[in-house]
Amino acid sequence: MAFQPEREERVRLFVALDVAPQLRAELAGWAAGELVDPGVRLLPAESLHVTLCFLGSVPERRIEEIEEILAGLEPRPVPLEPAPQLAAKPRSRPRFFAVEFESPGATELQAELSTRLSARGLYEPERRPYWPHLTLAKVRPEHGSRRPRRVRVTPPELPGSLAHTFDSVRIALYRSILRPTGAEYVPLATLELPPDASAEAGKR
Repeated sequence: MAFQPEREERVRLFVALDVAPQLRAELAGWAAGELVDPGVRLLPAESLHVTLCFLGSVPERRIEEIEEILAGLEPRPVPLEPAPQLAAKPRSRPRFFAVEFESPGATELQAELSTRLSARGLYEPERRPYWPHLTLAKVRPEHGSRRPRRVRVTPPELPGSLAHTFDSVRIALYRSILRPTGAEYVPLATLELPPDASAEAGKR
């Protein structure tokens, strides 16, 4: 019998910004009341994040390298300023609904991560510009098709309680485990981030 090499274990990974748990819960609760349609699948609060780099399928043995790259980043405030209205992408027939952000800090951090990860052959930079956003809900596919269903949801405006700049509380390396009920995200490594001192001063 010919020798069969041992199959290399691979995992699905991405790096993201997290916001505070209370804010996740508030966003999820608001979405549950606004994005009401049988074709819409709401994401649980613990799954809400702002993706920086989606790495895809990576050999498990290389997780330690990614953790080292995260540990080598300088912790800095990364404020996220939300657009007033929820985004539907694509607008004509949405696949998902998301809060989109104006965030030079997130864009700068994403570029730094992209450079460091791609230098190790761990990430292939996207050609399109980075778009900071937090997905709240996805649209279920039509039966027997990959096309999203047509939904009767008009993207609402964020309420006053959520129409403020969000603090990123950490950078996290996540493993994405695909399940019939949706993806489960397991944190593997984190880097805590400080709050935006200028925003905190403005609140006083």
